[in-house]
Amino acid sequence: MAEFTISFLVTLFLVTLGTTIGYHRLLSHRSFKCPKAVEYVFITLGYLGFQTSPIWWTAMHRTHHRYSDEVLDPHAGLHGWKRSVYGWIFDEKYPDHVDKNVVCPDLVNDPYYKFLDCGGDVQKAHLLNGFTNFMVRFAILYFFGLPAALGSLLAGLTMQQITLWFNLLSHMPQYGYKNYETSDDSTNNYFLTLLTLGEGLHNNHHAVPGSANNSMRKGEIDINWYIIRGLQKIGLVGWANDGAAHRLESSLRIKSAKVDPLPVPSEAVQMLHEEPSLVKS
Repeated sequence: MAEFTISFLVTLFLVTLGTTIGYHRLLSHRSFKCPKAVEYVFITLGYLGFQTSPIWWTAMHRTHHRYSDEVLDPHAGLHGWKRSVYGWIFDEKYPDHVDKNVVCPDLVNDPYYKFLDCGGDVQKAHLLNGFTNFMVRFAILYFFGLPAALGSLLAGLTMQQITLWFNLLSHMPQYGYKNYETSDDSTNNYFLTLLTLGEGLHNNHHAVPGSANNSMRKGEIDINWYIIRGLQKIGLVGWANDGAAHRLESSLRIKSAKVDPLPVPSEAVQMLHEEPSLVKS
């Protein structure tokens, strides 16, 4: 039982970092910079959390931000909870309005990501991801035994489900609060923040998508940001958008979760700490 528990907890922590820091803050929003080797480590960890093709994941997430809670949002709640949670992942191909060469020009020529994307065949890429995940767990079974393999497998599948349900729950205002008056239904949710080490501060994220730090007010804890800062201190991360400009702009106006939401920070303020990128695509 101890081996199972340790394997589950360690794997869940690692695949969570791979998903939240790697797939999300690094690839999807380019909110910080790091050497390619560090990038690949994060993405591989996320891949072992059943997150599938990095190009597809990034394209869908950038599209989600561009059309958040609108008809063209791949997993908007308005499509119904089944479609929002898992229905969208069974599409045979990229949506017609999503050209990965336009949405992800920074990823489509990367040989590692191209291989995992299987030529744009979405379901084939999902199958490759599933096959790879189970082969890795078979390797763990061989070297460390059944409890460790099962713990690791369950952790990977748990991360997959957290990600899928996050898409719906983080856009249900009745379960959280808003700091910013965004044009979508994104909300800050304490439970999701705990599960994802900081991603649940989702209204903050939608207001300032290019920030590597989701904490915009006192009392909001973003563990992912602490990890990014730690890596920055030892030289494994270079530039990182700390969101300081946004907190400076809003600090005098955010007093409690009960006050009226703030408008999205101005473009001028956002550009103070963001590099030109696709963070809002």
